[in-house]
Amino acid sequence: MSRSPQSDLVRALSAVVAESSIITEPEAQRPFECDGLPLYRQLPIVTVLPGTVAEVQQVLQTCDQLGVPVVARGAGTGLSAGAMPHPDGVLLVLSKLDSIIAIDPLARTARVQPGVSNLAISQAAAASGLYYAPDPSSQIACTIGGNVAENSGGVHCLKYGLTVHNVLAVTLLTVAGEQVTLGGSGYDGPGYDLLALITGSEGLLGVVVEITVKLLPQPELAQVVMAGFATVAAAADAVGAVIAAGIVPAGLEMMDALAIRAAEDFAGAGYPREAAALLLCELDGTREEVAGHVEKVHALFTAQGASSLRVSANEQERALLWRGRKSAFPAVGRLSPDYYCMDGTIPRGKVAVVLEEISRLSAHYGLAVANVFHAGDGNLHPLILFDAACPEQIRKAEAFGADILELSVAVGGCITGEHGVGLEKLQQMPSQFTVEELHLLEDIKAAFDPALTLNPGKGIPILKRCQEYRALPART
Repeated sequence: MSRSPQSDLVRALSAVVAESSIITEPEAQRPFECDGLPLYRQLPIVTVLPGTVAEVQQVLQTCDQLGVPVVARGAGTGLSAGAMPHPDGVLLVLSKLDSIIAIDPLARTARVQPGVSNLAISQAAAASGLYYAPDPSSQIACTIGGNVAENSGGVHCLKYGLTVHNVLAVTLLTVAGEQVTLGGSGYDGPGYDLLALITGSEGLLGVVVEITVKLLPQPELAQVVMAGFATVAAAADAVGAVIAAGIVPAGLEMMDALAIRAAEDFAGAGYPREAAALLLCELDGTREEVAGHVEKVHALFTAQGASSLRVSANEQERALLWRGRKSAFPAVGRLSPDYYCMDGTIPRGKVAVVLEEISRLSAHYGLAVANVFHAGDGNLHPLILFDAACPEQIRKAEAFGADILELSVAVGGCITGEHGVGLEKLQQMPSQFTVEELHLLEDIKAAFDPALTLNPGKGIPILKRCQEYRALPART
């Protein structure tokens, strides 16, 4: 639909949501025009910030009746343009649904609304000696609703899994406003695993309004072994050696030289500036278990030629070492006007080969790149440095990023680990999936959303049924 019926749409929404929760002025909507990938921007017809589940339901019903596209948004920390608004639609912002409904220490669960930040769950559960394991680098800001949409991970996903492994139930609203609860019984049920289907569906199938997550007991002890290596290959071999030894670290992260220096300048974590690659390996559990694993990992890193080794002596040192890693994105952001964060996943054994090829591509495009990633599960996060004020550099950054994704698939990996497809990776979907598989994905989309009005233009590149289901223009 065009922008001319804006007043009719606003009038209809005003009947179900307070006018103070409806934003129509273009400048007031600017903060919502993109997510964490500002290369792609778009204003919606109207932005709505409902304060209750009932209001979300009524907004969806109103938009469904009018045939208006809806894009749900959380904190806007996503990195694939998955929350970019539709130019002919409503942006449904769920940040006001931020209540922690209940913490159950005996069942070790938390029931929360989608606008609750990731970190707030652990803070609320801490009094009971519990915490929520998935911890994206943006956990202080990112919301659990967005984590469910993208199936987010974090530095501890190697041992404790992604969001999908830590969500027990969701309540969602369909495109027509029907409320549905998936999961929650605690047992495997018959039929399709719809809870897993919804987790990571990027807002294409429904709007999640409540989540029940699994809480874990805080470990008795956690320590980090930090190791610097003279080459990326040596660090990659060390990752393989740890896993081959049967040790499953709570986290196993790698950073290259540029990322190390940037993080150290930013956080002062004590990283070895001279290292070509850095590993952070966290071991947690009982004191005896951690002591044994720390000794083994220390010996493995030494055998693999580590040029420097350090073990956190207390909780403050452990937190500082992780602060450097979790500050890597803003730290690298100080090196250039802009950076483009990619998200490919590769087999662990291909890390050295892929990083060598990324270095070659960096020289080819004339753009520096800092590599920060979850080495334990092969989830790469190359940060391509460029200047968005230069159209040629934008083109090169996008081409560079596309090459990294194609490379990930070529070595046996995939185009995303935790950032989702969104708008960013549409062109690479056919590299990973066959035409038949893409048709199946669209069939699933149509089963939940027949008119294709939920977050249209994202996630699935094949336009089989509806001309309105289209990709949005970049940089309007």
